[in-house]
Amino acid sequence: MKRTPRNEIDWPKRIATLADARKYVDALGFCVLFPVNHVALPSLHWAVTRRGHLVFDKLFLKIWGWKDELPRRGQAFYGKYFRTRGTLISLEYLPYFLAMREAACRPGDHARFYADGRIREEARAVWEALAENGPLATLELRHVCRLETKAGNARFKRAMLDLQRLLVVGHYGREQETGAWESNRFELLCRAFPEQTAAARGIESAEARAKLAAKYLEWQPAAPPLQLARLFGWSKEEALAAISAAQASLQVSRGKKGR
Repeated sequence: MKRTPRNEIDWPKRIATLADARKYVDALGFCVLFPVNHVALPSLHWAVTRRGHLVFDKLFLKIWGWKDELPRRGQAFYGKYFRTRGTLISLEYLPYFLAMREAACRPGDHARFYADGRIREEARAVWEALAENGPLATLELRHVCRLETKAGNARFKRAMLDLQRLLVVGHYGREQETGAWESNRFELLCRAFPEQTAAARGIESAEARAKLAAKYLEWQPAAPPLQLARLFGWSKEEALAAISAAQASLQVSRGKKGR
């Protein structure tokens, strides 16, 4: 019997379908697509393959397709979030991530975010292009933003990472732009997930951190505050407060069940 790697969880059965993958993401709340050594999160890859290493085979391709199909169907967020690595977030927990990042924005907020110093000019241009044109594939988006040169491509990649880490932009399916691999399509989260964005506007940052800490501690109960701080980008004080609030909420919940 294979030993479950440190960051993975024992899922009842191997995931074989898109519906299975959605159930997995919904149950965990958030996970990475493939295992990452320095990111203490379970991966969809392990639940599908039961392998701790990557092999380019039909299972890999299946997982690779699901990362595009889930957000295209509006069933989960996918983007390069945790340490700029592929991340899946469920619809239930997306509002808390948006609230934590103060990213429950509107399509036209790019100018405000730029003026506040939260994004660079290239990120502002990408945001504006998506706001005006809707979902765009990679090459077309670079063209609209006039970032088609080699140097421009480097600035484009940096902008896309910034916007995904901020939870402003996410993957939204794929498109065949050339005769090679299909390109990623991107969309603003406020349009791809309007209900979750609206819900996030009513959540305070501290409440969001407590909710995320509680979910994380469900499958990593022994995780120290520093681990949560590193994972979520919190200060030590924020992590301690989030854990304390999560534990208090759990005690209240248990008390209600025991009545």
